[in-house]
Amino acid sequence: MSKKARVLEALQTGEQFTAKQIAARFNVKNPREVVRSLRADGFAIYANERTNSKGQTKSFYRLGTPTRAMVAAGYAALGASA
Repeated sequence: MSKKARVLEALQTGEQFTAKQIAARFNVKNPREVVRSLRADGFAIYANERTNSKGQTKSFYRLGTPTRAMVAAGYAALGASA
Protein backbone atom coordinates (compact mmCIF):
# COMPACT_ATOMS: atom_id res chain seq x y z
CA MET A 1 0.00 0.00 0.00
CA SER A 2 1.42 3.42 -0.94
CA LYS A 3 2.04 6.16 1.61
CA LYS A 4 -0.64 8.28 -0.04
CA ALA A 5 -3.17 5.46 0.27
CA ARG A 6 -2.27 4.92 3.93
CA VAL A 7 -2.78 8.63 4.67
CA LEU A 8 -6.13 8.58 2.87
CA GLU A 9 -7.24 5.46 4.75
CA ALA A 10 -6.41 7.09 8.09
CA LEU A 11 -8.25 10.28 7.14
CA GLN A 12 -11.29 8.24 6.09
CA THR A 13 -11.52 6.77 9.59
CA GLY A 14 -12.01 10.30 10.93
CA GLU A 15 -8.52 10.99 12.21
CA GLN A 16 -6.98 14.46 11.98
CA PHE A 17 -3.27 15.13 11.52
CA THR A 18 -0.81 18.00 11.43
CA ALA A 19 1.83 17.98 8.70
CA LYS A 20 4.43 16.84 11.26
CA GLN A 21 2.21 13.97 12.38
CA ILE A 22 1.73 12.82 8.78
CA ALA A 23 5.50 12.95 8.19
CA ALA A 24 6.27 10.97 11.33
CA ARG A 25 3.48 8.39 11.24
CA PHE A 26 3.57 7.58 7.52
CA ASN A 27 7.27 8.28 6.84
CA VAL A 28 6.40 10.96 4.27
CA LYS A 29 9.06 13.53 3.38
CA ASN A 30 6.62 16.16 2.08
CA PRO A 31 3.20 15.82 3.76
CA ARG A 32 1.82 18.95 2.11
CA GLU A 33 2.45 17.38 -1.31
CA VAL A 34 0.55 14.24 -0.25
CA VAL A 35 -2.40 16.41 0.83
CA ARG A 36 -2.21 18.42 -2.41
CA SER A 37 -2.19 15.19 -4.42
CA LEU A 38 -5.21 13.80 -2.56
CA ARG A 39 -7.07 17.07 -3.16
CA ALA A 40 -6.20 16.83 -6.87
CA ASP A 41 -7.71 13.33 -6.86
CA GLY A 42 -11.00 14.85 -5.72
CA PHE A 43 -10.93 14.33 -1.96
CA ALA A 44 -12.19 17.23 0.16
CA ILE A 45 -9.36 17.63 2.63
CA TYR A 46 -9.67 20.64 4.89
CA ALA A 47 -7.04 22.33 7.03
CA ASN A 48 -8.58 23.48 10.31
CA GLU A 49 -6.55 25.78 12.51
CA ARG A 50 -6.48 25.38 16.28
CA THR A 51 -4.84 27.61 18.86
CA ASN A 52 -3.56 26.05 22.06
CA SER A 53 -3.37 27.66 25.50
CA LYS A 54 0.10 29.05 24.71
CA GLY A 55 -1.23 30.93 21.69
CA GLN A 56 0.39 28.62 19.13
CA THR A 57 -1.70 27.91 16.03
CA LYS A 58 -1.49 24.57 14.21
CA SER A 59 -3.28 23.31 11.12
CA PHE A 60 -4.95 19.91 11.29
CA TYR A 61 -5.89 18.11 8.08
CA ARG A 62 -9.17 16.22 7.97
CA LEU A 63 -11.36 14.62 5.34
CA GLY A 64 -14.74 16.29 5.01
CA THR A 65 -17.75 16.72 2.80
CA PRO A 66 -17.72 19.67 0.42
CA THR A 67 -20.47 22.24 0.74
CA ARG A 68 -23.00 22.80 -2.03
CA ALA A 69 -21.32 26.12 -2.78
CA MET A 70 -17.96 24.40 -3.30
CA VAL A 71 -19.44 21.81 -5.63
CA ALA A 72 -21.21 24.56 -7.57
CA ALA A 73 -17.95 26.52 -7.85
CA GLY A 74 -16.21 23.42 -9.21
CA TYR A 75 -18.86 22.93 -11.86
CA ALA A 76 -18.71 26.63 -12.75
CA ALA A 77 -14.93 26.39 -13.15
CA LEU A 78 -15.25 23.35 -15.41
CA GLY A 79 -17.85 25.03 -17.58
CA ALA A 80 -19.39 23.02 -20.40
CA SER A 81 -16.89 20.16 -20.02
CA ALA A 82 -18.67 18.99 -16.85
